[in-house]
This record gives sequence, C-alpha cells and structure tokens, in this order.
Amino acid sequence: MTEDSSAPAPSPKIDTTVPHSARIWNYWLGGKDNYPVDQEAGDQYAAIFPGIIDVARVQRYFLARAVRFLAGEAGIRQFLDVGTGLPTVDNTHEVAQRTAPSCRVVYVDNDPLVLVHARVLLTSSAEGSCDYLDADLHDPGTILDRAAAILDFSQPVSLMLMGIMGHITDEDAYPIVRRLVSALPPGSYLTLADGADVSEAFQKAQEGYNTSGAVPYYLRSPGQIARFFENLEFIEPGVVPCADWRPDPSPFTPPAEAYVYGGVGRKA
Repeated sequence: MTEDSSAPAPSPKIDTTVPHSARIWNYWLGGKDNYPVDQEAGDQYAAIFPGIIDVARVQRYFLARAVRFLAGEAGIRQFLDVGTGLPTVDNTHEVAQRTAPSCRVVYVDNDPLVLVHARVLLTSSAEGSCDYLDADLHDPGTILDRAAAILDFSQPVSLMLMGIMGHITDEDAYPIVRRLVSALPPGSYLTLADGADVSEAFQKAQEGYNTSGAVPYYLRSPGQIARFFENLEFIEPGVVPCADWRPDPSPFTPPAEAYVYGGVGRKA
C-alpha cells in the first residue's frame, strides 16, 4: 500500500507505527487523515466484517439526528462532546449551529492529531462558540473543571459520548459516565452510542483489532449500553440500533443488520 500524499504530515507526538481508532474511523468514512498502518488495519477489519462501513455511517447519521433533536425540539444550547475523533462531516457544532447558531460546543480529546485538525477545521458560527480541550476521559474531574470555564453549568448541557466508551472497561466506564452526568444540571442530556456484541463476525474482527497494538475496544450487549443511562429519562425510542433512532432519509441503503446501539436520555 502506498502512502497517500494528501495524508497529514507525521508529528513527533503522533505515532504512525501502530493503528489508531480515530484514524481508522476516518478512513472508513472516506477521509484522508490517516496513514498506511491505519488503512491496513481498516482493510483487515473490513475483510472479516464488511459491515463496519455501515457501523461508521450509521453512527454518524445518528449523531446528526440526535443533535438536531437536542438543539431543536429540546432547546439545548450547550454541548460537551468527549472523545471527538477526527473531524469529518456534520460534526456536532455544525449540526447544532445550523439549527440554533448560538449553540456553544466544547470538544474533548487527548489525541494530538485530533486536536490539531479540530483547531484548524472546526470553526464556529459568529453567534456561537467552538472550543477544544486536551483531556482524557479517564479523568472526568479535569474535563468538568475545564469545561465549566467555558460552558455555563447552571444551564442544561448535552453530553456526547459517541463510540468512545468501548475503549474503557466496565470497572471504570460506568463510574466515569455517572461522574460526568452528576455534574450536569437538571434538563441536561446524555447521548451515547457504541458497537454491540450482536454479530459473531463483528466480535471476531474486533478481537483481531485488539491484538494489533491499537487501544482495545470492547463490544457490549445492548443491555450493557442501556445501563449507561441509569436514572435518566429515555427519549423515545430508548436505546435501539442507531439506524432505528428517529430515522430520516439517508443517501445510504439501511444496513440489513444493526451493529451499533445508541440513545438519548434526559436528566430530570
């Protein structure tokens, strides 16, 4: 495989010798912010589980529909998007500010490539704001402290956790989400989606990925994904295959099977 001349130049802080989930995801979505090692890992994964391309697209469309609901029907004007990943199309602030230009969005990631691209490519509307924090999801206290300096935590916030919790084991994942949600005021929302262990091929491909040197990602059952919404009021239809969450027309044919589950919950 030859290196794409349009790929980003390596940085001393960016390890291009092992695959990285954000860059592989970018590759599956047709982006150019990836390296040969990511392309190779992505191709190997897709050879075992071709449905991964559907997973990437379905999760992106779910994010867009959820944000439209939050900024529109729910009236949310503040978003805390943790584990942002590389910018693609219809990023959180773009969808939110198309609906309500005054929306304020804080992106959080700890990957240097993500942060470099975010600061260059993710620009806000004049009425709203778009900020970026270098912080680790394993340290929710730091995320909250830094976000509170930008967002108004006396007003509702939507916490976005898209395809990120699979990188964290159950022992830490549920307490982290509880810690983040507990700091948000009433009327806030949690939007979360992750890959589900509903396909043998998906699980086999993921097991291979987890031995590649990249940060492991563990699939959970739909019930385990729903558990993240403990003590929250589900927005109908609850935690479901992401393609089935308030679907609207898509340029892509709906996948025959659902491999990624998500939902939106409200804090009373």
